[in-house]
Amino acid sequence: MIAFTQHNLGKLEELFAVLGYRVRYEKGSFRTGACILQNTKVIVVNKFSNLEVRIQSLVQLLREMEIDESLLDDKKKGFYKMLKKEEAAF
Repeated sequence: MIAFTQHNLGKLEELFAVLGYRVRYEKGSFRTGACILQNTKVIVVNKFSNLEVRIQSLVQLLREMEIDESLLDDKKKGFYKMLKKEEAAF
């Protein structure tokens, strides 16, 4: 399982940025999700969620998406594959 650290949250945010998504933290009573607004890929994360929930939400979104691995460098590709491998373990 991925450790719930600020460092890993940053790695997830960088991974989404490479994939063309912008991660935003907004307040409100909603669940984290991804959407496309006027051709802009945006992921909105609840600002009031704790670090663990933020990371779990982003990992879950990443697992559900179709990813073009050719956009990723070797380091990010390894991180992505590690996250996908953990999904298979469940």
